[in-house]
Amino acid sequence: MSGNVFEWCADWEGDYPGNTATDPKGPRSGKYHIMRGGSWDYYPVSCRVASRNANYPDFRYDHCGFRLCLSF
Repeated sequence: MSGNVFEWCADWEGDYPGNTATDPKGPRSGKYHIMRGGSWDYYPVSCRVASRNANYPDFRYDHCGFRLCLSF
């Protein structure tokens, strides 16, 4: 899935904790939402899950999207 479009995440932009953490929780609010993974319209180095960018929540462009999932 990586590299198709940047994936909008529910996380707000913020610093990671200084120690090792699994699925760290970010701030409860903020100015920018996190986008992960890169896209077809961006640099190849950003086409990986660990790549993080951020933008305004109402930002729209054809290389940004989100992933649908089903939870039971």
